[in-house]
Amino acid sequence: MTRDPATLVAAARDGNRTALARLLSLVERGGAEARAVGRLVHPLGGSTRTVGLTGAPGAGKSTLTSALVGAIRRDGLDVAVLAVDPSSPFSGGAILGDRVRMGEHALDDGVFIRSMATRGHLGGLALATPEAIRVLDATGHQRVLVETVGVGQVEVEVASSADTTVVVVNPGWGDEVQAAKAGLMEIADVFVINKADRAGSADTRRDLEQMLALSPARDGWSPPIVETVAVDGRGVDDLWSALGEHERHLEATGLLERRRAERLDRELRAIVAERLHARALELCGGDEWDRLHADVLARRLDPWSASDRLLAEA
Repeated sequence: MTRDPATLVAAARDGNRTALARLLSLVERGGAEARAVGRLVHPLGGSTRTVGLTGAPGAGKSTLTSALVGAIRRDGLDVAVLAVDPSSPFSGGAILGDRVRMGEHALDDGVFIRSMATRGHLGGLALATPEAIRVLDATGHQRVLVETVGVGQVEVEVASSADTTVVVVNPGWGDEVQAAKAGLMEIADVFVINKADRAGSADTRRDLEQMLALSPARDGWSPPIVETVAVDGRGVDDLWSALGEHERHLEATGLLERRRAERLDRELRAIVAERLHARALELCGGDEWDRLHADVLARRLDPWSASDRLLAEA
């Protein structure tokens, strides 16, 4: 199949899933082709709603995501899933397991599932993910679910690039994520206690309720706490309902457009910073760099003056 971005975008908008997969591969790899894809799809989007799901490894996010896909499909909406794993830049790891666990949707033309890793993209996943979401938006997916593998800085950044962020915890979520709780409280629009049939579910709910009581409502919204057992679907319809309530809140208050504007502002700043960083690395090499470096070593020139000369060529 062609690698021409314009041809691929046209084919993907006509429902060609192979073309869509190729577009996402171009976005992952970055470079000139990824930028061309971004220019083509940016004017075509804006109608999809995105949900980010994050939480500690083992929380059951993939199973929950699969069950949520089923609820969305019962409402007749097309949905795409981005399973994001910053720890597996090529293949292997959790991203392949995600796709196995969502295999029940493999034959559904209304579901598109994609594993995604850094693959050398300028700025990594924090920049590649919004571009991938725009591709899925431009190709007619009414809902996009972004699932991350953990609660580190990268995962939280990726999950919070969505309109609604779901934080998934388990009963007895424990000391291993205590340090992350403050950050999770800041980004969560909905809390899910998955595997709620296990001992400690009530204690976990009480823990979350106490934390929420100490935190002022964000933008007039206090995150609901939904209990689910994803393996048998219990509570998943309640989660889908909570997501709908948050979506309506975003639209009624004007928060949706404000959040998207803030995200685009951050993304634009990050792109400028990354491109300047890439340019700086280019300047720190070659004959002129070697000459200036030698002058600094010989104390004929100070480092600041040397950098001024390099930057004057940028």
